Amino acid sequence: MRIYVAGPMTGYPELNFPAFHAAAAALRAQGHHVENPAEINADPKAQWLDCMRMDIARLVTCDAVYLLPGWEKSRGAKVEHGLALGLGFQIIHAQEG
Repeated sequence: MRIYVAGPMTGYPELNFPAFHAAAAALRAQGHHVENPAEINADPKAQWLDCMRMDIARLVTCDAVYLLPGWEKSRGAKVEHGLALGLGFQIIHAQEG
């Protein structure tokens, strides 16, 4: 399955990249193809809208979205979640803790 990882970045130490990379590694270990925004946009100085444009282009190629804890407080992750719902993608919630 092709899975896009969505979650909060802005305001988190290291833009929350460690959580994105850990989720991507775990999903890949299960045999999934993963689109990881922390890999798509590795430049921490990139503009939000530029990142979203690149991320959404990858998201629409997927079958599911994997939501990291705190996604509901993230403007970008809420956009990605809404798009995934609208496209009928499977929504997977990460286990918290």
